[in-house]
Amino acid sequence: MALLVLPFALHAQAKFHDVEANDAKGAVKSITTSVMGNTQKVTFTEEGKMQQDGLSNVVYDDNGYVKSAEVEAQGMKMTLSYTWENGRVKSQSTSIMGQQMSTTNIYNEKGEIVKQVINMGGQEMNAEYSDYKYDDHGNWISRKASIMGQQIDAPRTIEYYK
Repeated sequence: MALLVLPFALHAQAKFHDVEANDAKGAVKSITTSVMGNTQKVTFTEEGKMQQDGLSNVVYDDNGYVKSAEVEAQGMKMTLSYTWENGRVKSQSTSIMGQQMSTTNIYNEKGEIVKQVINMGGQEMNAEYSDYKYDDHGNWISRKASIMGQQIDAPRTIEYYK
């Protein structure tokens, strides 16, 4: 029986790519972020499917990449849509109460997001990221964000399946 379980453990999270949608890789159990006093925890099944309060109507493509989802937070319902390129999120668009917002990710040669171009109803804003620090699984656990001239530390804690 243990031999049947072993191959699944070696290929954990091969079915869904929600971990990658959260800018991580591997057998991630949870990601906890803390930015400016706001803490958010996202958990994942062993197959890589995201679990979060208020998350519903998740649609995947045939390869397990999330195409769209609905999120309800603070009484507001948002529809998120994703486009993927080479196993990474190229862009994400959000519809909140009829308002559109899109974020385009720009990566460096190491696969780090170095810039996000955020478009809110025709107004563009840039967020730039630097000073990445990594855990022993190769996922970032700290980075600096520069948004509208303000420097923000963005730490996160990642738990893994054994």
